[in-house]
Amino acid sequence: MKKNAMKPLLLAIACALAVSACGDREAERAAAAAAQAAAIEQQADELAKKYDSAAASGDWDMARIHGVALLDQYPQSTAATRIGPTLDEVKGKAEAVRDQRRMEALWAYAQVAIGGGSQRSAMIYSKEPVDVDGTGAKPVQLVFRDHPEWKRSSYLVLQASDFAKACYSRCQVTVVADGAAPKRMAAHRPDTDEATAMFIDDNKALWRLVRKTKVLEVEFLVKDGSPRKAVFETGGLDGSQMPGWD
Repeated sequence: MKKNAMKPLLLAIACALAVSACGDREAERAAAAAAQAAAIEQQADELAKKYDSAAASGDWDMARIHGVALLDQYPQSTAATRIGPTLDEVKGKAEAVRDQRRMEALWAYAQVAIGGGSQRSAMIYSKEPVDVDGTGAKPVQLVFRDHPEWKRSSYLVLQASDFAKACYSRCQVTVVADGAAPKRMAAHRPDTDEATAMFIDDNKALWRLVRKTKVLEVEFLVKDGSPRKAVFETGGLDGSQMPGWD
């Protein structure tokens, strides 16, 4: 075969080889992309399983963590498409759980041996301190107490000054539970210097109210006769700490 006649043949062979090489590279890229997509789907599925498991067991905070990670890391995955519409509800439940734990931590409980028996107390401080006499804001405390001799009682405690003189005989406090209509409750300040405390007489009614209330407002009269209001986040009260009260 003549030299000039071989040139078209060599060119055709070269083109065929180039096309074959291009085809191989495209196939390799497609295979790599498919493998990457499969790996992403697998990783997303692993997070989705953790999300589903946490949600099924009611561990909403952990479900929130896995759900947010899934949508952040693998937003285009099939698992993200499935879980995405449920995540807001899970976030809401997780926030409610965290808030409940916060409110539970606001309460303090004590059990003290007294005269052959034991005194139990459940105590909480006001959300914000209250200035009762112009000397600066200080916490107001709400206490439920079960004493072996004095039995059950509920009362407010001031850190400074005093309650109104009228309350040494009988007065009233105004109680608002979760923004509902105000309730008037009888109260009295014992004529003693042992503590600046004022008893809310119907401890049973107050306990029942607190047990179903998240935020309790109590308005009371201070020494100069003017009203003050203390706000308590009561929603975390553990009834088991005060046996027989529920």
